[in-house]
Amino acid sequence: MSTPLWITATPPASDGELHIGHLAGPYVAADVLSRHLRADGQPVLFTTGIADHADSVAVRALRGGRKPEEVADGYRAAITADWLRAGVEFDRVVQPRRDRGYHRRLQELFLDLYAQDVIAARTRLLPHCASCDRWLYGAHVTGTCAHCGARGDGGLCHACARPNDGELIDPVCALCGSPARPRRCRRLFLLLEPLREQLADHWRSAGLPPRLAVLCESLIEDGLPDIAVGHPGEWGVPVPVDGFPGHRVDACFEAAAMHLIGYGGDEPLPERTVHFCGFGHSFCHAVLLPAILVARGLKLPQRFHVTEAYGIDVEDARDPQGKPAVWALDLLTEFGSDTLRRHVLEARPLGRTVDFRREELHRTRDLLDGTWNSWLSRLFTAVREDCAGRVPEAEPGGEGWEALRRRLHRAAEDVREAYEPEAFDPRRAVAVLDEVVRCTTDFGYVNVFERRRPSGSGRHLQPIMAQLAVAAALAAWAWPVMPEGAGRLAGALRLTPGGPVTPHALVPPAPGTRLAPPTGPVFGF
Repeated sequence: MSTPLWITATPPASDGELHIGHLAGPYVAADVLSRHLRADGQPVLFTTGIADHADSVAVRALRGGRKPEEVADGYRAAITADWLRAGVEFDRVVQPRRDRGYHRRLQELFLDLYAQDVIAARTRLLPHCASCDRWLYGAHVTGTCAHCGARGDGGLCHACARPNDGELIDPVCALCGSPARPRRCRRLFLLLEPLREQLADHWRSAGLPPRLAVLCESLIEDGLPDIAVGHPGEWGVPVPVDGFPGHRVDACFEAAAMHLIGYGGDEPLPERTVHFCGFGHSFCHAVLLPAILVARGLKLPQRFHVTEAYGIDVEDARDPQGKPAVWALDLLTEFGSDTLRRHVLEARPLGRTVDFRREELHRTRDLLDGTWNSWLSRLFTAVREDCAGRVPEAEPGGEGWEALRRRLHRAAEDVREAYEPEAFDPRRAVAVLDEVVRCTTDFGYVNVFERRRPSGSGRHLQPIMAQLAVAAALAAWAWPVMPEGAGRLAGALRLTPGGPVTPHALVPPAPGTRLAPPTGPVFGF
């Protein structure tokens, strides 16, 4: 490819820390794809942003008697720290309050669409709180979605992903709880209906999962809505159109535009794009971003990986001291990135809501200790006791090795397929990797008796070399899922971490290499 595969993940709002649901949604899975492709030598650009201007930031500031800037800056630092601890590595993170030229580029895009009449002024009803003397939009208002009946904020319904601006049933001010009253308000809207044919063509050619396809087809069937892209408010990027003083660019429109800014406005669009998002945020990825592109005469081949909600019962998720244990930083500190990444990939909420259970996270750690770490500990002990800590001079072999080797070749193909964009399934990759470890564990137990041969022929060294070949392969094959542990394993074997997921990785370290096993567990802690 002449351009990199562009991978995007939903920009989180800087209104709070990341919790385990965020990791189970877009971020860890997108990082798995990015790591695999890089290790395979394919060009990748992995981007996101931080939604500093989300309405929820302003609401949190108002509730706490703070400035929105303080809320955004504080939680932005926490979010980036959570990503770092989780091993999620972006190429670019758009930070609206810190990136030079960001406001200018967003406003230029806004003005370009306005000049094409894609954005136009309309007067519509908008909830207003008389008690607070405040227009209510986005997180400033709560009510019942007119489309699906779910209770939630204004702007976009996180249950059905449809826009509900000005359509909430029984709207209530999120700050004071007073019933809101609809009032006429002149704002700027992105007009989707004139883009009907281009959007319909785009959606037909895009890799839409079924629920997202239903959403897009339903929008076409019902008539594409006008989407408010500006509101009267005090927080956010000023609307650059004359006649709308005090209006701010809508946070959802900004999130869609943020992806383009993150990619780079002066660079040619990629040949392929993969978006990772929760269904509740899919409107920005699947509707607003393509609308902005087609309005500018651009088409972007897209594939989507959409997750459902990750249910979190705070009472069920308390730690032994009785404190809520759902925040990413707390769980990463207690369990480590390997355990948490592996767990959220296994429990990834596809097509249905999945509930977080703390005891299942404990079971994930126990599984890593009881299988992966236990086998590696025995292997390193054998190298230390039988070979003075150095890789022996022997060829991989042992009872059952040829059958196991054929099985491992098939496993490499399965894992590789599960990591690829077209058939991306990290849960499958985890299951196959577990099977690799279990089969190799059995192989090790069967062949451990070679040490007791009275002939002392040294045949026990061949099974050790075979297991070292599997360990070397896992330093590459497990790198996308558990990079911290794979890095420790590679370091113990004196190898470079990562690498293509192929059968060619089944090569032990060079004979004579002195191993450097870690003092603690290899995977997790």
